[in-house]
Amino acid sequence: MVLMRDLQKKILVFLEMIKFEHSLFALPFAYLGLFLAEEGWPRWGVFFWVTVAMVSFRTMAMALNRLIDVSIDSKNPRTQNRALVTGGLKKSFVGLFAFLSLLVFEFSASKLRPICLILSPIPVCLACFYPWLKRFTWMSHLILGMILAIAPYGAWLASRGEFSWVPAFLSFGIVTWVAGFDVIYAFQDFDHDRLEGLFSIPARFGIAVSLRITAAFHLLSIVFWSVTGYLAGLGWIFGAGLVFAAGILFREDWLIRRYGQAKLQEVFFRLNAMLSLVLFLAAVGDLVY
Repeated sequence: MVLMRDLQKKILVFLEMIKFEHSLFALPFAYLGLFLAEEGWPRWGVFFWVTVAMVSFRTMAMALNRLIDVSIDSKNPRTQNRALVTGGLKKSFVGLFAFLSLLVFEFSASKLRPICLILSPIPVCLACFYPWLKRFTWMSHLILGMILAIAPYGAWLASRGEFSWVPAFLSFGIVTWVAGFDVIYAFQDFDHDRLEGLFSIPARFGIAVSLRITAAFHLLSIVFWSVTGYLAGLGWIFGAGLVFAAGILFREDWLIRRYGQAKLQEVFFRLNAMLSLVLFLAAVGDLVY
């Protein structure tokens, strides 16, 4: 019983460390790729394994990120309380979880179309490569966007097994959307990144220019998602959702410009989770009704 309680406690600490709840950012977009491919409600088997693949992959990627970044986290006041830094979790425990999550991801890919299993090493390699990028390039924000953008395209392939411009433009929009809010998130590490010689858009270009870059990324996202709706033959419901999403992105940029980091949690979590859910529900509304 004591061992079981200790394990449960460690799992809860692990889930908090990797911000498991942030899966809400990516799941609606993964489902959106699936709904677009199926042109309505997806088959339950595909829906289930896409969900397992998405959650297990993110768990693996975040665990790797924390493992690779532990030396950086130990020097950053914002991240010095993370479990790997404080000793709340051992590297071996987190590494085991990352490996088990990888096995679950590959198994779930094998339950989908063969092309999903064939292409599965691509996101895995990107997830392994991403944590190192901040050490030598400010382009890491875009690579993070690419990693999250694989989800809807992977879901499309899981359904249809063929390439298409519909999920491609959906993914393009996710790349720039994620890059935009990741730039905002990097504002809180501005001083630390410059001190330690780490790379990010804010550390390279400064806050003022980074705000303009973020706005440009967000504008591109709306353009890409508009093309997605056009190619998929979506109607006014998706259009209304897109207008609402544009309003959310505008509010994000305005809040950061006016209040700075004081509104970071609202911008990073609540508004971005709302945006992905709004676009998903709007697309489903057009497809189903």
